[in-house]
Amino acid sequence: MNDLIGKITRGDFFKLMFGFFAALWTGLTAYPIFRYLASGAKHNQGGEETLVTSLSLGSVDDFIPGSSKNFKFGSIPALLVRTDAGEFKAYNATCTHLSCTVQYSGEEKKIWCACHGGRFDPNTGDNISGPPPRPLATLAVETSSGEIIISRA
Repeated sequence: MNDLIGKITRGDFFKLMFGFFAALWTGLTAYPIFRYLASGAKHNQGGEETLVTSLSLGSVDDFIPGSSKNFKFGSIPALLVRTDAGEFKAYNATCTHLSCTVQYSGEEKKIWCACHGGRFDPNTGDNISGPPPRPLATLAVETSSGEIIISRA
């Protein structure tokens, strides 16, 4: 080991360190670009497969117009929004950009991703602004006997 250390010159050491940091910088720069480009190609909008097919979220009276609730639909984060018009809309709450969890902003009346500032329309799930390449995946919402039932769309 000492023979190897003795044979490395200061110039070789700096070249090795420069190469290491150049490779590290390249990887840190290329990874987000790769994730962004790959997000539209192979990502399943439905998210992970789960055994859950429907879920009750409680009473219709628990949600005033303009309110929302983040919840788990099996292993998938999901979002229920009651619009100002009183309609219920449910979406897969995984942002289509880098898979952050989205939430509803009552002040903006938009669904937003805190990671990179993406905005979605709460009535349709369509992306309005920011980097998300696709709209949010929808979940079906039914009201039965005053209960809100969420199921796969």
